[in-house]
Amino acid sequence: MHMKTGVEQSVYAIFLLNLLPDKAVLPGEAISQQLGTSATYFQKLLRKLVSADLITSVPGVKGGFKLKKKPNEIRIYDIYIAIEGQQTLYSSSGILNDMLELKETDQCCLLTELMEEAESSWKSVLKRETVASIYDDIHKERFKTKMESLQIWIKEKMVV
Repeated sequence: MHMKTGVEQSVYAIFLLNLLPDKAVLPGEAISQQLGTSATYFQKLLRKLVSADLITSVPGVKGGFKLKKKPNEIRIYDIYIAIEGQQTLYSSSGILNDMLELKETDQCCLLTELMEEAESSWKSVLKRETVASIYDDIHKERFKTKMESLQIWIKEKMVV
């Protein structure tokens, strides 16, 4: 499994939006610059997050983005699904069936159950963690100075 960088960028974009005061928005261009990603590509990610009802787009000159839900209601899994979609990671191609020349009624894949269990495990971890839990982890003492700098950046870039 290889997760695209869009998931990581989206998680941290939502993290940045979590830092906004009420009624403030953050322009998409500012977020993409902070994350070091292409503005064009990042706009596609933002549209997916809006479609998933995780963030809100505010149009206009003083427009931008803000959270639509509370940080403790946005699971990392929700962000993953918004960006990657619902597809499963494993799909049997029937190699075992071909090797053993199994009839349709006898067909199986020994890897299917294993892969479904593995996928279920990592999904449960992503469902357990929220934007709020990531905020709590980052906001701990060792990142205090860096968080203060990030808050200053937010105040400079936000639109009220």
